[in-house]
Amino acid sequence: MSLPQGDKCQVTYIWIDGTGEGLRNKTRTLDCVPKSIEDVPEWNFDGSSTYQAEGSNSDMYLIPVRMFKDPFTLDPNKLVLCEVLKYNRLPAGTFFIFVLMLSCSFRTNELYLLLFFYCVETNHRASCNKVMEEVKEHCMWFGMEQEYTLFGVDGHPYSWPQNGYPAPQGPYYCGVGADNAYGRDIVECHYKACLYAGINIYGTNAEVMPSQWEFQVGPCEGIEMGDQLWVARFLLHRVCEDFGIVASLDPKPMKGNWNGAGCHTNVSTKQMREEGGLQYIEQAIKKLSKKHDEHIRFYDPHGGKDNIRRLTGIHETSSIYDFSAGVANRGASIRIPRQVGQEKKGYFEDRRPAANCDPYAVTRIIASTCLLESEEPEESK
Repeated sequence: MSLPQGDKCQVTYIWIDGTGEGLRNKTRTLDCVPKSIEDVPEWNFDGSSTYQAEGSNSDMYLIPVRMFKDPFTLDPNKLVLCEVLKYNRLPAGTFFIFVLMLSCSFRTNELYLLLFFYCVETNHRASCNKVMEEVKEHCMWFGMEQEYTLFGVDGHPYSWPQNGYPAPQGPYYCGVGADNAYGRDIVECHYKACLYAGINIYGTNAEVMPSQWEFQVGPCEGIEMGDQLWVARFLLHRVCEDFGIVASLDPKPMKGNWNGAGCHTNVSTKQMREEGGLQYIEQAIKKLSKKHDEHIRFYDPHGGKDNIRRLTGIHETSSIYDFSAGVANRGASIRIPRQVGQEKKGYFEDRRPAANCDPYAVTRIIASTCLLESEEPEESK
């Protein structure tokens, strides 16, 4: 409904829940339109309902960090991305409860329960922002290619035959026509929503597997990459909600001879973009090669357990067990675009991050490895 709302402003607060993948949101009314993020008040929510707290101490803080225009309720209403802090104002995490049952007596059948609690950090923005401040002088740019797959609410791939499979992969990548492109109306709505909101969306295309699509966000500098991609994901889920469709970020949503879904990450520094920058790209790749296993642990929310289904060495992926790099090689861990190889400057593409990765975790470890790790001296012969 397009109705007047006076001087009031609807502000939708968005945050990452305890799964490290899901997004939550709730809306409140402000008496005036916020002109900057500093004008948006902190808020709170029930962390026991988002896998982030126990019920006896469940209030969590929502700290506004970036503001966008709302493409659903329209201007002057806002979307606000928030960091989540615990009761002690430290970064939030996933709250786990383990129950251990111990039988104390066979005669009385008394049963005792022991509860164990622990928390794993899911607010990776705080640690990412710290690293980005440390490397600020390098003007580090990122661009992330978000692949996703459309499903019905029944879990069936969108527009796939109910009792079979579509034709093999081949005609779908960047395809056109009702027999090749499934769900373009959703893609176009999401594209427009991103533009309206102020997301630096670069483009979009149909992917190799039917009902699979990609959009790209960037270039973004530093912490802004994670902020923008998370809000772009929120807009995708919100658009799909209106269509009664589910957007899955599962890295390998369909078994068999079908491509997985990644979040290829393009990286450059000021030195890489200048004349002769290829030498700095090669230096970064050398550093990345020595930290392959560590990076894999940060490239999906489950320490590599999701990516192991995707990074098989086929379907345009490298092997999860080996590091590789090459010019124009989409089967490598790191791809140097052909144009970059010819011009001797530009950027490189890390093809390992999974579609459901946390962009804060990905960009943080890339920045840390490439710019904060010193070169190891060559062993003397």
